[in-house]
Amino acid sequence: MTADTTLCGKRVTLVPIAAEHVPTLRQILDAPAVRLRWGDEAASPQWPFDDPSSTRFTVLLDATVIGMVQYAEEDEPAYRHASIDIFLDPQMHGQHLGRDAVGTLARHLVHDRGHHRLVIDPAADNEPAIRCYAAVGFRRVGVMRRYERDADGAGWHDGLLMDLLAEELAPQ
Repeated sequence: MTADTTLCGKRVTLVPIAAEHVPTLRQILDAPAVRLRWGDEAASPQWPFDDPSSTRFTVLLDATVIGMVQYAEEDEPAYRHASIDIFLDPQMHGQHLGRDAVGTLARHLVHDRGHHRLVIDPAADNEPAIRCYAAVGFRRVGVMRRYERDADGAGWHDGLLMDLLAEELAPQ
């Protein structure tokens, strides 16, 4: 599912993915540092319009495509929550742009979509991502052992489950 609204952070803007964003997003996904974490995400010719369970935004910095952020929602009333995933161009790492994008989306999910709890699941060894999410307010819940296939498909790695309750969301 594609997003139907534009969300503005401090420095980044999250916009619905458009066809003209796709070539740049595919290039970013092909960067070794991104491919290490996301594998062959864009293998489908229909990507990023191939997953109706996810709502996806292009992350823009001054009208330049720098990545993608997405969310999925669990709508079962007893378990209602949302999950977030993100990738950014490695040249943009270390500038707090991921923090801005994740925080902007988190505020949308809490304030506009009514979620009381959000989750994110970085690889357990991805310390820069973990620091980014913690800065937004996500807390470590636990390690999910052998959670995800390695990008090369040869093995498994652990994932870190992190969650954020609405009242823990860092202010913008």
